[in-house]
Amino acid sequence: MNLFTPLRPPTVEGMPLTFDMPFDELVAYQGTNPRPADFDDYWARALADLENQAADVEIVPAEFQTPYARCADLWFTGTGGARVHAKLLQPTRPQGPAVLEFHGYRGDSGDWVSKLPYVALGHTVAALDMRGQGGLSTDEIPVSGWAMATYLLRGIDDKPDNLLYRHLYLDTVRLARIVMDLDGVDPDRFGVTGYSQGGGLTLACAALVPGVKLAVPVFPFLTDYRRAWELDLEENPYDEIAEYFRRRDPMHRREDEVFTRLGYVDVQHLAPRVRARTMLTVGLNDRTCPPSTQFAAYNKLTCEKSYRVYPDFGHEDLPGTDDEIYSLLATL
Repeated sequence: MNLFTPLRPPTVEGMPLTFDMPFDELVAYQGTNPRPADFDDYWARALADLENQAADVEIVPAEFQTPYARCADLWFTGTGGARVHAKLLQPTRPQGPAVLEFHGYRGDSGDWVSKLPYVALGHTVAALDMRGQGGLSTDEIPVSGWAMATYLLRGIDDKPDNLLYRHLYLDTVRLARIVMDLDGVDPDRFGVTGYSQGGGLTLACAALVPGVKLAVPVFPFLTDYRRAWELDLEENPYDEIAEYFRRRDPMHRREDEVFTRLGYVDVQHLAPRVRARTMLTVGLNDRTCPPSTQFAAYNKLTCEKSYRVYPDFGHEDLPGTDDEIYSLLATL
């Protein structure tokens, strides 16, 4: 089977199994969250800020080692001076391809052993710890205003340049550039993947690093925030938006301003920049990252793309998905 042939879900009396909207509408939906008028200038300035921050890369052998892989802790300095960590694994004889992995919300880069199947293929692998979350990366940037138990809305009451996800997206860019420059890595054979938050970061990285050739997001978070809020599913992490309004703007006087500001870090607005082949995997019963929010980004992709759908599944393990991702990344 061609992995880039879209798979249409089964239907019941002509209606696909989705709580969100009919499937024919999903594959045409163009999103709800506003795009700021200066969106392109915002990201041009962000990338320039990254260039002005010295990377100060440090690669230290890790305690965990195997006979066929060199395992190391990779550290670099990101925007705002944060020290950012990633697990780096390289075959003793790299074959050229490289893969970046991005983890889910509040998680971390995971165990070393989970990366070894790619190393066995001859791939270099780097798994990022998102700053301020469950891994080793630090978060050095103070923000004013709302910062209550949230990453999604951190910086929302500050200037747009202090939105946390601006810095997280730039961390993916810096890691990609570092790995592309490593000995044994062919920058023309470069893939990115991740689930949930990691899926959103996969799309952001592919959008901001033109050299990415293959992107494999699974039920991506970080897209079409207003639509997620309007569905009112009370599921973490999008429920943080409702909590913000309850605490800081109960009359919703700033509603348009808030969603426009979130638009700077809405992956659907970055999606048209993606040039990598992209395969989206989505569960049509996903109430954490609703399918419409995911298709808002997918439908704006202008690259070679495909989707895989699981009609009866939500934000959970999707049988066979890891095997499909492995098979696809093996083609790099």
